[in-house]
Amino acid sequence: MKNLKLAGLLLLVLLLALAGCGSSQKEGEETDDGSDNNGGGDDSSGEEVRVTLGTGGTSGTYYPLGVAMAQQIFADVEGVSQARAVSTGASVTNAQELAAGKYQAILVQNDISYYAVNGETLEDFKGSTVDNMAGMASLYPEDIQIVTTADSGIDSLDDLKGKNVAVGDQGSGAEANAKQILNAAGITYDDITTEFLGFGDASQGLQNGTIDAAFITAGAPTSAIQELGANKDVKVLSLSDDVIDKLISDYSYYTKRTISADTYADYGQKEDINTVAVMAILVVDKELPEDAVYNMTKALFEKRDELESAHSRGADITLETATDGMSIDLHPGAKKYYEEEGMTTD
Repeated sequence: MKNLKLAGLLLLVLLLALAGCGSSQKEGEETDDGSDNNGGGDDSSGEEVRVTLGTGGTSGTYYPLGVAMAQQIFADVEGVSQARAVSTGASVTNAQELAAGKYQAILVQNDISYYAVNGETLEDFKGSTVDNMAGMASLYPEDIQIVTTADSGIDSLDDLKGKNVAVGDQGSGAEANAKQILNAAGITYDDITTEFLGFGDASQGLQNGTIDAAFITAGAPTSAIQELGANKDVKVLSLSDDVIDKLISDYSYYTKRTISADTYADYGQKEDINTVAVMAILVVDKELPEDAVYNMTKALFEKRDELESAHSRGADITLETATDGMSIDLHPGAKKYYEEEGMTTD
């Protein structure tokens, strides 16, 4: 009888052990805390990664381009099991969420990526650097556009004094640009009534008269300005040569830009727009496997027509300018692709 009980006990232990083996987590399945096992690792592991791409507001340029990148390019790349784009507060938020591991790729201004890596200028990054950021590609110039309505009586930066001015989401890259441009013209927030609004909300505010002007940092043409122009004639202000020269002297990432009046001619713009621009760049988590990022970079340029279909600024994304204005170190996977294409990456 004792032998029978012992045999039964041994059988039970064996069954429990087999059940424990069967419940071991498979590679890529979610863990109990909601995370997954698809992060970076050894290139030879053959693992696939899930990529969430942080973009910007739906009225900007980042969002349509990001959706096209995720859905029509990265989703089919070897080494990527899933890719999706999400609307965000843009550059600063994207950098913070990349650091937190929420996003594996982001669209960001080159000035903001520099601040994030070096922990300077913006309060969000002072004393808190983003250490997992690596460059993948420079995309296109992002023009700083100061828009008002044609009948506002505002013709220059000086005319903004005493006005309600949208300077972008608080802490955003657009706000950093607005503050730097105002300061270059000798204007501070004390001289205006600041409204912290995204591009879409700023466009609505201009339409209903609750704000007088708005700073928008985005590739031209920008849908927020076009939406405003569909209801009221617009005026995009030019910066003076003195302000442009000071900005370029003080901040190495700014470049001089002239936006043709034809860009917004259908919306009331009469004159060419002299301004400055930063570069929009595509950044990834440096822990992503080299092979996956290599394949993503390769696909980005081989399927560039998908980006042109999503937004006119897609035409500016070229292999020849892929490292122009890159303000942080390249990911090894991107670096490998560019060097294979005969480009200098140092």
